[in-house]
Amino acid sequence: MSELNVLRIQGGQRLEGSVEIPGSKNAALAILSAVPLVSGVTRLRNLPDVRDVRIKLQLMEQYGMTVTHGEGWTEIDATHLKAAEVGEGLVRPIRTSFYLLGALLARLGKVSLPAPGGCKIGARPVDFHIKGLELMGAKIELESGHYHAECEQLKGAEIYLDFPSAGATQHLMATATLTHGLTVIQNAAMEPEVLALADFLKGAGAKIDGVGTSTITITGVEALQPSESRVPEDRLQASTYLLAGAITQGNVTVIGVMPEHQMALVNKLREAGAEAEEGHDWVRVSCNRRLKGIRVKTMPYPGFPTDIQQPMAAVLALAEGSSVVEETIYESRVGHVSELNRMGANMRLEGRSTLIEGVEQMSGAIVEASDLRAGAALVLAGLAAKGETVVRNVHFIDRGYENLENHLSKLGGSIERIPLEEWEEAYRPASPR
Repeated sequence: MSELNVLRIQGGQRLEGSVEIPGSKNAALAILSAVPLVSGVTRLRNLPDVRDVRIKLQLMEQYGMTVTHGEGWTEIDATHLKAAEVGEGLVRPIRTSFYLLGALLARLGKVSLPAPGGCKIGARPVDFHIKGLELMGAKIELESGHYHAECEQLKGAEIYLDFPSAGATQHLMATATLTHGLTVIQNAAMEPEVLALADFLKGAGAKIDGVGTSTITITGVEALQPSESRVPEDRLQASTYLLAGAITQGNVTVIGVMPEHQMALVNKLREAGAEAEEGHDWVRVSCNRRLKGIRVKTMPYPGFPTDIQQPMAAVLALAEGSSVVEETIYESRVGHVSELNRMGANMRLEGRSTLIEGVEQMSGAIVEASDLRAGAALVLAGLAAKGETVVRNVHFIDRGYENLENHLSKLGGSIERIPLEEWEEAYRPASPR
C-alpha cells in the first residue's frame, strides 16, 4: 500500500450499523516479537494487515525466519534463526522492532539491532527493557545507533518496573521463558495485549503465572514448541468506531470484542450523555443529541487508554461546555490539537492537559496527521464536520488501522482514499496566462 495517499471525507453523515473488528496490531506485534523463541513453525491466525505488522515480518525475515501467508493465517519458521546486520531504514518506522532483542539474544547468544523508531508522541525510553535484560545476565551497549547485546546464558531474575510499561512487561516476560530459573516481574502491566502474549507463550509450552495482576512469575524452560495461536481483536480500533458513532450522533456496534476492554471508554461516553449497551462479544454506542463536556485522564489499563485520548478529544471538541483531557503517559501526544483547531475546534494546551471549549460545528479543512492516533482523531472530526476534509500523512493511520475507510464507508461515512498526486493535481491552481 502506497504511503502517498490522502483521505477525502465529506462530513455530515450519521454513522449507523455494525463492524467486525480485525486483529489487534499491538497484540500481533508483541506475539511476533516472541516468535523467534520458538525453534520451529508458529502459525498465527487473524494477523492484521497493517503497515507495522508488514514491516515487522520483513525485519524477521532478515534474521533468517521464513514467512508464509495463507487464507486467514501466517506461518513463521524460526528454525534457522541467524545473526544479521539490519539497516536502520527497516527498523526506525516501528517501535516494537526493539522488542525482538531479548528473543534473538535468548536463541543466538549475541545480537545487534538498530535503535527503534515509531510515532513521535514523546519520550519512550527503553531503559526498563535494558535494565531487565541486564538483570537476566545480558551485556548491552549502544554504539552508533545500534544496540549490541550478548550473553552466555540468560538467568532468572527479580525485576521491578518503575512504571507498568506494557512494552517492557511483554519483552521481559517473553525473554524470561528461555532463561534458567525463576523470573518475577513486579509492577507489571495488565493490558489485554500482555494477556494475549502470555496465552501465545503458554500455548508454546511456557510456564507463566500471575498474568493480569501486577506480579508475573515465569519459570524458564529448555525450549518452546511449535504452536498455533489466534490474535485477538483490536480493542483500540473498536474504540475508534464507537467514537465514530458518538461524534456523528449515530448508532454503531462493534462485534467480536471483549466488552470489558471498552469499559473505560464506554463509561466516559455515558458520562457525556451517550447511550451504550454490551453483549457477550459486542458493544453498541448510540447518540442522538450533542454530548456534554467531561474530564478524561489517561492511565495504564484498566484506566482510560492513552491510544484513545486523541480520538476522544475530537469527540469532545463538539461537546457542549468545557472538557479537560489529561495525558499522563506520553507528553507529546498533542499533534491533533493544532489541526483540529484548523477545523474550528477551540482547544489549548496547558501542561499535559488539553483544555477544550466545545463548539457547535467544525468545518472541513486540509489537515495533516502527526501520528497514528492523531490521524484517527482527524478522520473522526472530518466525519462530523461541515464540508470536505482532506487528511494527509495517511501512512501514519495505516500503521494501525486495517481498511479504516472501508469500514467507515459501510457504516455510512463518505470517505475515500485518493493518490496524493491525483489530489494535488485536482487542487492545483490554474497557471495565470
